[in-house]
Amino acid sequence: MTDLEKLRRQFQNRFQSAPRVFSAPGRVNLIGEHVDYSEGFVLPIAIDRRCTVLIAPRPDRRLRFHSDQFNETIECALNDGRAPQGHWSAYIRGVAWSLAQAGEHLNGADMLISSDVPIGAGLSSSAAIEVATAFALLETNHRRLDRSRIATLCQRAENDYVGMRCGIMDQLVACRAAAGNAILIDCRTLETVSVPLDSSQVRIVVANTMAKHKLVGSEYNQRRKECEEAVQRLRLRHHNVRTLRDVSWEEIAQESEAWPENVRRRARHVTTEIARVHEMVAALGRKDFAEAGRLMTASHESLKDDFQVSCKELDTMVEIAAALPGCFGARMTGGGFGGCTVNLVAAEHAGRFSDELARRFRKETSVAPEIHTCEPSDGAGEIALAAATERKSAPRAKPTSKSSKAAKRPRA
Repeated sequence: MTDLEKLRRQFQNRFQSAPRVFSAPGRVNLIGEHVDYSEGFVLPIAIDRRCTVLIAPRPDRRLRFHSDQFNETIECALNDGRAPQGHWSAYIRGVAWSLAQAGEHLNGADMLISSDVPIGAGLSSSAAIEVATAFALLETNHRRLDRSRIATLCQRAENDYVGMRCGIMDQLVACRAAAGNAILIDCRTLETVSVPLDSSQVRIVVANTMAKHKLVGSEYNQRRKECEEAVQRLRLRHHNVRTLRDVSWEEIAQESEAWPENVRRRARHVTTEIARVHEMVAALGRKDFAEAGRLMTASHESLKDDFQVSCKELDTMVEIAAALPGCFGARMTGGGFGGCTVNLVAAEHAGRFSDELARRFRKETSVAPEIHTCEPSDGAGEIALAAATERKSAPRAKPTSKSSKAAKRPRA
C-alpha cells in the first residue's frame, strides 16, 4: 500500500507547498484482448495497484514533476509539443499537451508521481499515470470534464504524443471502474455496464511472468494495421463495415480464405474474441464459472495462434495454472509478448493456487514470478489525505476479516 504520509512529506520538502492527492488504478482485462481498437467489447477490472499524483499549483505555465519510481525530476512548458521518445515523462507531458489541444487553459503545477502498478507487465501502468495526471491537472485548475471525455483525451495523449496506438479500454476503465465489479465497455459508444464479481466464490489472480514487453513501435502497431487491412478488404463487398466489430467470423470465414494468412488470422481472433466477451458476461451473470474459465482459455489459444502475441513465458504460466486445483481458466492479458496472465480461481483455492503457481513456474523457468490476488477497485479520483493519514496513525486492530484490510486501503 502506498504510504501517503511519506509522499506528502517528500512533496513538501521538494516543492515547499501542501499538495492535493489523486490516484488512478491499473487494470487487468478478464477477456476481450486486442479488440478495443476495433471498437469491440471488453471486460476489464480496475486492480488495487494505483498511480498516485500529488500536486500543487504554480503561478506560471510550467510543469515540474518528480518520479518517485525513477528518482528523476523534469521541468517543461505546460503544452510542450516535443515528445521525448521512450522516456517516462512523455505520459505526463502528453496529457498536458492533449488537454491544451482540447482547449483546456491550465496553469502550471508541481507534481510528485508514485506508482505501484508494475511497468511492462500488461497491467496498464501508462493509463494509470495518464488518468491520474489528467484528474490532478483538471481538478487543481477547477475544471470538470465527463469521465469518458477524460479517458478519450488520455487516449489521444498516448496515441498522438507517445506514439502508442492503443484503444480506449485502459483509460476508460481507469476512469469508470467500480469496486466489486468488472466493467463491460462498448468501445464504440463508450457505454459501460457493471458486471458483479462474487468474491466469496471466485478470485482474480494476476501472475507476472517478469518478461518485459515493449509495444511502442513494435508488433502492437503492426497488429492494428493488419486489422485495418482486413476491414479494407471487407469493404469491397460489405460497404457498411466500419470495423471488425461489425461482422461475425461465420459471415466472413469463407471469403477470407483468399486473404493473406496473417490478415485472416487477425480477423478471426477479433471477431471470435468479441463473441466470447458477450458469452463471458452471460456466464458470470449466472455464476457459471466453469464456462467463464473455458472462454478465458479459448481466448488465450486465439491470442497465441491467431493474433500471435503470446510468448513462451506466458504459455508456460497458462499451462501450469490450468493443471492446478481450483483454476477455472487462465489467459494472457495486456498487449502480449510478456507481462501477466489473469486467472479465474475458486475462492477457497486462491491462496494455495498462488503459492503452487509461483513454485512451479520458478522450477520451470528459474524466474520468480510476482503473484497478486486482485480486488476489483474504484476508478480515478481524489484521496482525502488527512483522512488517510488519520487511518494510518490510528491504533491498529487485529486483522480479523477482509473488511479490516479494506479499511486501510486509500480509496479514490
